[in-house]
Order: sequence, then structure tokens, then C-alpha cells
Amino acid sequence: MTAPAMRALAVDADERLGPTGKPPLSTDYLNRYGEALMLIEMVPMDRGIIEELRTWRAVGYREHFQTSRLRCAPEALAAYDQLDACQVEAFEQLCRTMSQVIATATGLLGELDEGEDVAAVVEVAAGALRSLIGHTTLFINVNGQIDTDHFDVRSLQDNIDALFAN
Repeated sequence: MTAPAMRALAVDADERLGPTGKPPLSTDYLNRYGEALMLIEMVPMDRGIIEELRTWRAVGYREHFQTSRLRCAPEALAAYDQLDACQVEAFEQLCRTMSQVIATATGLLGELDEGEDVAAVVEVAAGALRSLIGHTTLFINVNGQIDTDHFDVRSLQDNIDALFAN
């Protein structure tokens, strides 16, 4: 191997490490939730999309990257393994809440009759999901090095449940 090729490999490996010298988490995982958000937002235009939403399944971060062909998958898994137990729990709580919003919205949208206000359910669900994706993106972008107490996911879920109950 030539010296320039070896330098390029070294630079590539360094670029895959975060600013702390640790491998970075990957936001690729959030594409699953972004897809569900897009489907929810399309329901007012095509109620048939509810069937596609019903097939959506949550997949854990680890499972996502274990089956991924992405070049960053090994680093994403290594970064996840370096999170402490509190960070993992905070991340998993965000993911559970996003999945619950999707499941609740899907169930409600499926129960609404043709004349009912689908847009209201979509607005609440999309807003909540967008907020949660934002929190989770922030968590991933800083490699879990954030005080997750300010996310108040439990309160957000309570507010979502209350809105959907009306």
C-alpha cells in the first residue's frame, strides 16, 4: 500500500471518531422514525397509508446497526456500547416514546370515520414526533453527553395522551 493510501485510511478512521476521540452514534437510526412521521403527515391526503403505518415496527438501535450495511455501523455500535446505563435508559425512553406516539396515532387514525378530523390527530402526532426526533437527534449528535432530564419525556407522553383522549 502506498503512503498516500495509508494516510487516507488513517484520516478516514480519524474522521469516524467524534470530537472526543470516541466513535460517534449515528443519526441514520432516526430514518425509521422520520419515515413514520412522513407517513403520518400523508394520511390526510391518502387514508390508505394507514395500512402502511400499521406495518411499521420499532427496531432497536443495536438491531438496526447489526443488520445495516452502512460503513459507519461498527462505529455506531461501538459508540452505543460506550454509553453508560443512564444514557442508554434515556435514549431507550426517547425511542419508546416515539414508538408509542406512532402506535397511538396509527390506532386513532384507523378508528376515525371518513368525515372526522384526521388533520387534528396528524397535527398533534406529527408535532410530538417531530419534537421527540429533535431531542433524539441532539442526544445522538452529542454522543449522549447531555443532561436528558430537561427532555421530560414522561410529561410529553402525558400531554400527548391527554390530547388524543379528547
